[in-house]
Amino acid sequence: MVAVIGDIHGCYFTLAELYHKITFAYPNIPVYTVGDMVDRGNNSCEVFKFIIENNIQFTPGNHDYMFYHFFKDPQSVFARSWFFNGNESTLESYESREMEMFEHIDLIKSAPLYYNLSDCFISHAGISVQYEKYLPKDFRENLDLLDSFIMNDLRSDRGILWARDPLLNLGKLQVVGHTTKHEITLVEDSNAVYIDTGVFLGNKLSAVIIHESAIVETIEVKAHMEDIIKY
Repeated sequence: MVAVIGDIHGCYFTLAELYHKITFAYPNIPVYTVGDMVDRGNNSCEVFKFIIENNIQFTPGNHDYMFYHFFKDPQSVFARSWFFNGNESTLESYESREMEMFEHIDLIKSAPLYYNLSDCFISHAGISVQYEKYLPKDFRENLDLLDSFIMNDLRSDRGILWARDPLLNLGKLQVVGHTTKHEITLVEDSNAVYIDTGVFLGNKLSAVIIHESAIVETIEVKAHMEDIIKY
């Protein structure tokens, strides 16, 4: 059994409340997040520190990768894209915290792009149905076959950081963020659940509790205004 939290986007106070609700109901449960920890909300640095301190495992999102590349590969497409995707709040959050910032971006680069767990498959945007035509019919027996497609398509709009396509049914529940929904949304054909519920828009931060590809419970917290409004 695992808990998976949706896109956090700098909403530290909301994250802290949701995390404590999860661990109160399910002590010692492994907790993951689908990425996009930074940008848009006010407290990206605090979010990252909280994730580290509480051993929350994460797959990086496209916003996290843009943050990393802005400082490590400033001529890249990722870096240039960051100017148009809410980077101002992240830069403000890390002001006078340069050491922490570089520790955090190094963790982004070293983090896995997906977790293939016994209970579910966790990534940021998911595995596009476009890959099905390139895979053998028995690919579900060895999902490591996806690795080369994932690495080759990191900059592609069908890639694991960016996909908006319908998702490929992997034979186990896919848990993804990236595509914002008003509510947690299960797509049965894809066997995929979307858990980005727009906390940075003032909606809520959501998590799912999963056991063997079944959603046991959903846990949600309304966005804290101090995460998204400048006072």
